[in-house]
Amino acid sequence: MGNLKHILLLTTGGTIASVEGGQGLEPRQGVLDGYISQLARFYKITVQELMCLDSSNMQPAQWQEIARTVFQCRKDYDGIVISHGTDTMAYTASALTFMLPHIDLPVVFTGSQLPLPDVLSDGPDNLRTAFAMAASGYPGVYLAFDRKVMRGCRAVKVRASGFSAFESVNARYAAVVSNRGLTVDHSIVSHKQGVPALKDKISNNVFLLKLTPGLSTDIFDTLVDMGYRGIVVEAFGLGGVNVLGSGLEGVRRAIEQGVSVVITTQCLYDSSDLRVYQVGNKLLELGVLQGRDMTTEAALTKLMWCIGQGLTPEEIRCAFAESFAGEITV
Repeated sequence: MGNLKHILLLTTGGTIASVEGGQGLEPRQGVLDGYISQLARFYKITVQELMCLDSSNMQPAQWQEIARTVFQCRKDYDGIVISHGTDTMAYTASALTFMLPHIDLPVVFTGSQLPLPDVLSDGPDNLRTAFAMAASGYPGVYLAFDRKVMRGCRAVKVRASGFSAFESVNARYAAVVSNRGLTVDHSIVSHKQGVPALKDKISNNVFLLKLTPGLSTDIFDTLVDMGYRGIVVEAFGLGGVNVLGSGLEGVRRAIEQGVSVVITTQCLYDSSDLRVYQVGNKLLELGVLQGRDMTTEAALTKLMWCIGQGLTPEEIRCAFAESFAGEITV
């Protein structure tokens, strides 16, 4: 046992820890215990049941609790695995990427599409992959699913029920499992390191807006009046926004009132680039920020984090031009 890597498993609920209840699947504590005992041949495992939630109920306050626990426990373990529901796992993994800058051990999220007690569950395979990555020694926040490992800030849930539920968008996998075992892409896992820190303050006053033809630009005034300090806009294609008539006035007024507006694309792959078309250059003149090739989850949580850290709009502009942990291709 002395040579085994010591892994902390933080459980938070989700499908992987669910059983059939009176109104459908619901997470229960202790569901993972039976399978974890099988992994004890390969790792020294400590289990901490942090919370027991359907991930649809996972809120920024829970992100903070998870981040604080990881930071407090990091010196006692070789790696940390976090079991989590799949619906909001990409948001939590992205948020922790920013809350735990320069984390000095592997932190790996995983879950399943079928509950662990189901004989056909994908949970055992996902746990094996997550534990292997947690024991790899490569620091960072990751998400492991379907024998693939990706940066937490690049993961997106792309299937509601299929076992290949997550994809690494606009970035190669950090590692894959094959007949050669866990094969790590060193160009992905290797990034600048500094002093580990806990920066868990985050703002809820950020809104995600999906642009649609005919959407009234009064929505920006409404959001400002509601107290939102940041808006992430999923625009068309490379970042197209309706500029006819008064199409930009709402954006202009929001920025003039100190609201940070980030433009991303509704397209899952490739990058928004506001410099290509006239409509995009008009937005840049107003002072919007480019989301470039960030996932929506990363853009949203990064903006929430920046505002929570008390950054000014100009400081947020600089932050969105910089890659903190591989969330953006500069």
